[in-house]
Amino acid sequence: QVQLVESGGGLVQAGDSLRLSCAASGRTFDFSSYAMAWFRQAPGKEREFVAVIRRSSSINYADDVKDRFTISRDNRKSTAYLQMNSLKLEDTAVYYCAADPRGRGDFVPGRYDYWGQGTQVAVSS
Repeated sequence: QVQLVESGGGLVQAGDSLRLSCAASGRTFDFSSYAMAWFRQAPGKEREFVAVIRRSSSINYADDVKDRFTISRDNRKSTAYLQMNSLKLEDTAVYYCAADPRGRGDFVPGRYDYWGQGTQVAVSS
């Protein structure tokens, strides 16, 4: 079993930056072999893909965050990050960290075995 704990959310103004963290833990797991992703869910909307970093270190972003968000990982700390710059009102959502033990990563929530509890990001004008 793997536990994921997100942190770093908050209330910011449009144009500001935030850095989310996702700390992973478990009895026996190799964090470096997991694909780590960020999803978000706004009120009344479905959970949507934001970014993924695979065990191969390949990365993909959703089109509307490309050039503003950066996903990264520190395998020594078993932690994934999401640096969010130039935040917009439409970035307001609960942000979830997800882990795929197969390392492939995907854009679909159903492909991920483990999820964090989420961290709220609210962007005001």
